[in-house]
Amino acid sequence: MEDRAIIDLYWSRNPEAIRRTDEKYGRYCRTVARNILPDCRDTEECVNDTWLKAWNAMPEDRPQFLAPFLGKITRNLAFNRWREGRAEKRGGGELPLVLDELAECVSPGDTLQAVEAAELEEAVNRFLRALPERERNVFLRRYWFTEPAADIARRYGMREGTVRSSLFRSREKLRRYLEKEGLL
Repeated sequence: MEDRAIIDLYWSRNPEAIRRTDEKYGRYCRTVARNILPDCRDTEECVNDTWLKAWNAMPEDRPQFLAPFLGKITRNLAFNRWREGRAEKRGGGELPLVLDELAECVSPGDTLQAVEAAELEEAVNRFLRALPERERNVFLRRYWFTEPAADIARRYGMREGTVRSSLFRSREKLRRYLEKEGLL
């Protein structure tokens, strides 16, 4: 079923929208959540919460593309759940590693400030648009989807060490770019 038809189901408040969304995007959203959350029950709850949040958001928001809309909801919910678990001395998954890697060029405290976060987001988007496609995809797979380097290597037919080197170089480029933009 096409995204437009699924969105129309949401707008008409048809419960079939949830089933169709799960059929088309369930695997994608589970992968996003699983890369952040170590527990499969947390992953399932996160995806179910994604469907609820999408249901509640649709009357106000009519996304042009459903995958990024759902992916962002899932990712934010998974981060929130991960933070809650970490506060309870749980954790795991790829998120701690990803945050440590990015800490070299972006301070998490800075990104929590609303105004600075918007400026930072736009700068990172400009930076990503300037990267070659493969380098951008590797970066996004690691730092947006929190995929392990080994999975990225398999996806792009690269060695894991090559992926790690590419990520290191990209982080260095990002750090220099953000310094130049006055955001570091």
